[in-house]
Amino acid sequence: MVPSEDGTCIGLIAGDGRFPIIFAENVRRLGFRVSAIAHVGMTLPELESHVEHMHWVKIGQFSKALTALKQDGVRQAVMLGGIKKTNVFTTLRPDLRTLALFSRLKHWKDDAILRAVAGELEREGIEIRESTFGLQGILAEQGFLTSRKPTHKEEEDIQFGWETLETLGTLDIGQCVVVKNRVIVSVEAVEGTDEAITRGGKLAGKGAVVVKRTKPHQDLRFDLPAIGPQTIRTMVAVQATVLAIEAGRTVILDREEVFALAKAAGVSIVGKTGSGFAAIQ
Repeated sequence: MVPSEDGTCIGLIAGDGRFPIIFAENVRRLGFRVSAIAHVGMTLPELESHVEHMHWVKIGQFSKALTALKQDGVRQAVMLGGIKKTNVFTTLRPDLRTLALFSRLKHWKDDAILRAVAGELEREGIEIRESTFGLQGILAEQGFLTSRKPTHKEEEDIQFGWETLETLGTLDIGQCVVVKNRVIVSVEAVEGTDEAITRGGKLAGKGAVVVKRTKPHQDLRFDLPAIGPQTIRTMVAVQATVLAIEAGRTVILDREEVFALAKAAGVSIVGKTGSGFAAIQ
């Protein structure tokens, strides 16, 4: 990304976790200002110290968010951090514009909802950029990322999980599976990655393999996979041994801590591309 010389203001539509904070830190180092739309009960309050403008909204308050971005002169924005569907079920506060948008949806799949929101913003002159915008240096590389490499058996589980996710992704069902002996023991649904790992790890026992990747034909403006220290802690708690993630399309948050925790626990982390395990160098 070309650094900003004029202090261009980038919009950040922030969900939960540290992903929005890391993005804000990165783009501010490049000279951009950041206007954040934060969601009550989800977005970390400490984001405020990393942005120029912070606007709190509830899920569904589209008009309030749009007005704030326009007032801050935002012409480009990113959507980062998770907003779980369970929150949509319990804390949704739709305004009239949101209700009109939802009435046009044929189904409530994640990407369909996000594309509809992005379409509304772009009709108002705010371009939604890919989630990789401003994230150079924190995307997963290809190859074996830790000193311990997977065993042959674990490699087979990685490939099995990778292919399974390709199929599940066409149905818009999560980005993560837990595998043991070529058996899918858990699939991520609305509960999120950590909960899927906990559930799958308890069922599988020691030696489970966690695989996480984007969905086929995924719109990279939304829902880019991310891992962080908590991912490794969750794996360690259930004695999972391998984490396979998609190279170039997975964000590693707080990477020094991630690799330190993985090394201490003997967890293997692999950055994978393509449809075959042979793609890993």
